[in-house]
Amino acid sequence: MAGIRVITGTAKGRRLAMVPGKGSRPIGDRVKESLFNIIGIFIQDSRFLDLFAGTGSVGIEALSRGAAACIFLDNNSQAIKTIEANIELTGFYDRGFIILRDAFEFLRGEGGDTFDIVYVAPPQYLQLWKKTLLILDNSPQWLNPDAWVIAQMHPDEYEQLELVHLEEFDKRRYGNTLLVFYELPGE
Repeated sequence: MAGIRVITGTAKGRRLAMVPGKGSRPIGDRVKESLFNIIGIFIQDSRFLDLFAGTGSVGIEALSRGAAACIFLDNNSQAIKTIEANIELTGFYDRGFIILRDAFEFLRGEGGDTFDIVYVAPPQYLQLWKKTLLILDNSPQWLNPDAWVIAQMHPDEYEQLELVHLEEFDKRRYGNTLLVFYELPGE
């Protein structure tokens, strides 16, 4: 993949830098466009958490489309440098916050922030998406009422989870990428 781009919004057309090496698997433009066609009406003024952020492509797309803020979280220093370069390129300094930290350590912390949308795209075949969903399900204080959590995985990884607070409500397959949608129902 030569590069990925911001599809629409204020940073439309900008080509984003890729994380060096082979450890990152950025979301393809087709899948990202489909994702934002689904969540698009909820992006405006939302608080977005991009877990296992990699290039930051998904969070940057959210900011480009009007998200109020996005926290980009990754434990790979090369990914953090790439996100920093991509934030500089797109000019989202005031709304993009980058954290070098393990996702599980972050979610087990005190927090204080709450999110409308959480995007979970960990390395494949390690069941990290499942571990993340279970932590979020047990720690709903991270989520605003009616918040969405979206997990990206290979279709072979999927399994239905027994959850207490989150509810799976949709899944979409795009070739070798599966997006699974969960919601924290409001009161």
